[in-house]
Amino acid sequence: MSDFDLREFQIFMTAPKPALRDYVRHFVFFLIAFVTVTIAGTLYPFGILPIFANVGPEVSATDFALHFPAYYAQMIGQTVMLMFREPEVLAYGLKFSISLLFVLLCHEFGHYFACRRYGVDSTLPYFIPTPPLLGPAGTFGAFIKIRSPLPSRRATFDIGVAGPIAGFVALLPIAVTAFATFQSSPEPLPAEMPEGLLVFSDPLIFHGLAFLFGIDLSVPMLPNPFYSAAWLGLLITALNLIPSGQLDGGHAVFAVFGPQFHHWLGRAAFIAMLALSLAGLFFFNSPAGILFAVLMGFLLRFKHPVPLENEPLGNVRIAVAVLTLIIFVLSFVPFPIRIT
Repeated sequence: MSDFDLREFQIFMTAPKPALRDYVRHFVFFLIAFVTVTIAGTLYPFGILPIFANVGPEVSATDFALHFPAYYAQMIGQTVMLMFREPEVLAYGLKFSISLLFVLLCHEFGHYFACRRYGVDSTLPYFIPTPPLLGPAGTFGAFIKIRSPLPSRRATFDIGVAGPIAGFVALLPIAVTAFATFQSSPEPLPAEMPEGLLVFSDPLIFHGLAFLFGIDLSVPMLPNPFYSAAWLGLLITALNLIPSGQLDGGHAVFAVFGPQFHHWLGRAAFIAMLALSLAGLFFFNSPAGILFAVLMGFLLRFKHPVPLENEPLGNVRIAVAVLTLIIFVLSFVPFPIRIT
C-alpha cells in the first residue's frame, strides 16, 4: 500500500462512524419508503392500477374534495388488498420500488463514501417517504446531511459529483432492462389523447436506447416498471446536477470555477428554470418545473460553504467534470411532464 493509499485509509477509518441508533433510525425511514414506493409503483401514472376507481361518476367534485381523506384511505386500502390477492400487481410494484430505491441508494451512498474518504462528518442517507400519489412516487427522494467543514476544493468536487455519477451508473442496467422488456400496447393510439393524461418526455439517453433496440417511442407501450424507475432516476440526476446553490451541480461548479462564478451562474440557472417552468405551464401544459424553481430560489438564500484549502483540481477532475456535464445533457428534459 502506497503512502497516499495509507493516508486515505487512515482518514476513512478515523471519520465519524454512525452509532447503532443511527442505523436503526435510517433503516426505519428506508423501510417506510420501501412500502410507500411499492404501493405508488402499482398506481397510475407509474403503475397498472387506476387511481380513485372507488369514486363513482355520481360523486361531485365538491363531495370528493370534502371527503378526500376517506376516499384516499379507501383507495390505498383496496390497492394493498389487491397487491396481496394478485401476485402480478405486487411483482410490478416491487420491480418499480426496488429499482428506484437502488438508484437512490447508490446516489446517496456515493456522497456518503466520498465524505468518509475525506474524513467529512455526514449522516447516513435519510429517505423521505410520502403518502402514495400525494408525493412523487411515494418518496421525495433521499439526502445526507454534512455536519463538518469541507476540507478542500477536491473534496467539494468529489463529494458533489460522486452521487449523480453513482446513481447514473446504477440506473443504466435498469434502463436497458426497460427497453429490452417493452411490449407494444394492443390498443391503437387514439386520434386525440384523453384529457388529463400525463405524458412523460423522454430524455436523450432514452432516445439512444430506443434506437439501439429498434423501438418507436411514439408507439404506445404497456406500462413498464423499469422504464418508470429509470425515468425518475434520470429526472433526479438532472435536477441534482443543475449548477445552483448546494445542489450537486452547484458543488461541482463552486469547486471548478470558484465562488463568484457559482454565485452568478446559480442565479442565471434559477432564472432559466423559472422561464422554463412558466413556458411549460402556459405552452405545454407542463407544471412540473414550478415546484423545483421555487426550491431553487429558496436554496439561493444559503451561502455555499467555503472549503478550507484551495488547491487546484487537476486534469483528471476536469475530465470528470466534463463527464458529469455529459450525464446532465443525457438526463435533462426541459418539460418532463405534459398534461393533455
